[in-house]
Amino acid sequence: MTGFWPAGHQSAAAFTFDVDAESAVLWGAPENARRMSVMSHQAYGPLVGVPRILSLLADHGITATFFVPGFTAERYPQVVREIVAAGHEIGHHGYLHEQPSAQSRDEQIAALDRGLDVLAEIAGVRPVGYRAPMWDLSWELPELLLERGFLYDSSLMDADRPYELAVAGTPSSSATSGAQAASSLVEIPIQWALDDWEQYCYLPDISGAGYIATPEQARALWEAEFDGLHEVGGCWVLTNHPFLSGRPARAASLGRLMARIVATPGVWVAPLREIAEHTRSLGLEPRSVQPI
Repeated sequence: MTGFWPAGHQSAAAFTFDVDAESAVLWGAPENARRMSVMSHQAYGPLVGVPRILSLLADHGITATFFVPGFTAERYPQVVREIVAAGHEIGHHGYLHEQPSAQSRDEQIAALDRGLDVLAEIAGVRPVGYRAPMWDLSWELPELLLERGFLYDSSLMDADRPYELAVAGTPSSSATSGAQAASSLVEIPIQWALDDWEQYCYLPDISGAGYIATPEQARALWEAEFDGLHEVGGCWVLTNHPFLSGRPARAASLGRLMARIVATPGVWVAPLREIAEHTRSLGLEPRSVQPI
């Protein structure tokens, strides 16, 4: 793995936050809007979790990536503007947290473009990064993302570090840097073990079996994943949801995790955009991934 990361760094680490709020439980189940308690559980993210997380990031000198559905930006515009004002990256996360693989191509286009329009209007940004809602990237989306000028995606799980994902049947050999920019996306892998939803989320009839991990259990898992990826020169990408990890005990534990990651020699802590830009600069051969 020597030589992949910027000089003096053995691995990379990124803190990312999916600001789903109510959108995570509304797409495909609009009847959930009638459940006031469920809506309050989700609203905790932008109302309480995001401010607490922004304070944590400032304390540890970390610039993070926040993936924001368009619906969240419309409902909580000031919260999204505060994320931008604090210097963090905004990524695209659908409009209403739609599951891409359950949509037609035209429906995916509509959600993608609507999300872009909302983020441009409210946050004043045009994201270069995308994360599929439910981490369920469709086979059509890479081409749609590339057509709209996205630099990277962070939805797949087939590598330990970023790579160039060949798009729309573009040959993966003999590519120049210029051709790469037009024929591939940088893919920054994720993993279920590095997501707080599996550790903390319980909503009756919606998600989870009722078991909720302690912050110490979650942090132990994430630290073990970090140690393993650091050893092999990989890219550790943590995904947290402000309505989950923004709660006081969990946020305190997350802060201890941040302190440990930042203090580890040889780790480059950066937002996903910077990691993607660095990966693109390496001129890697794009990798083709074929549908089954």
